[in-house]
Amino acid sequence: MGPGLFCDHCSGFVLLRLRNIPLPALAVAAVVLMGTALALIFFYAPIDADQGLSQKIFYIHVPIALTAYACFAWGAWKAFLHLWKRPPGADLESYVAIHQGVIFGALTLLTGSIWARISWGHWWAWSSNQLVTFLILFLFYSAYFMLRYSVEPGPARANMCAVYALFGVVLIPVSWLSIRIANDYIHPTVFTTNGPQMSGSMFLAFCVSWAALLTLAGTMYRVELAGKRLDSRLRELRELLA
Repeated sequence: MGPGLFCDHCSGFVLLRLRNIPLPALAVAAVVLMGTALALIFFYAPIDADQGLSQKIFYIHVPIALTAYACFAWGAWKAFLHLWKRPPGADLESYVAIHQGVIFGALTLLTGSIWARISWGHWWAWSSNQLVTFLILFLFYSAYFMLRYSVEPGPARANMCAVYALFGVVLIPVSWLSIRIANDYIHPTVFTTNGPQMSGSMFLAFCVSWAALLTLAGTMYRVELAGKRLDSRLRELRELLA
C-alpha cells in the first residue's frame, strides 16, 4: 500500500470512528485539538533551517489537504454504497462529504498559494505539478454541484452523482503522487518508505494538527448532515400539509 492510499485509509477509518462520538463532545474535542495543534506548531516544533518561520504553514497546509482527500474519499465510499446496497441517506451523506471536501480544498489552494508566495515570490506557478493536479481535483468536485442541481431530485440524480463521485476519487492518488515527481522547493518529499523525514517534535505537531482538522471536518460534516436531514423532513411535512 502506497503512502497516499495509506493516508486515505487511515483518515477514512478516523472519520468512521468520529461518527460514534456525540456531536457536542466532538465539537469540544475539535476546539481542544486545534488549540493544542497551534501551540505545538508555534511554540514546540523547531524553526526550519532552510525556510525559517514560513515553514510553519506546512503544519496547516498539508493536514488541510489530507483532510480534503479524506472527505472526497468518504464521499466516494458513500456513493459506492448507494450504488451497491442502496442504504437510505447514502446519497445525502456523499453530497455532504464532497461539500466538506470542496471547503477544505479551497483552503488547501489558499494556504498553498500563500506558501508559494513566500517561497517563490509568486501566488501561483503552473509549473508545480502538485498545485495543478490539486486544482484539477478541486474543480472536478466543484463541478459535482453543477451536475447535482441541474437534475431534478430523485433516483436518477442520486445515481449520476454517485457515479461522478466515484470517478473523481481516482484523482486523489494522482494528486498525491504528483508530489513524488515534483522538483519544486515548496513540496519536498517528507513522507518516504523509510518513514517521515522530520524530527520527532515536528512529526508530533503534524499529527496533532491533522487530528485536529479531521475532528473539525467530522464536526462540520455531522452538523451539515443534521441540517440537511432536518430541512428534508420539513420539506416533506410541508408537502403533506399542502
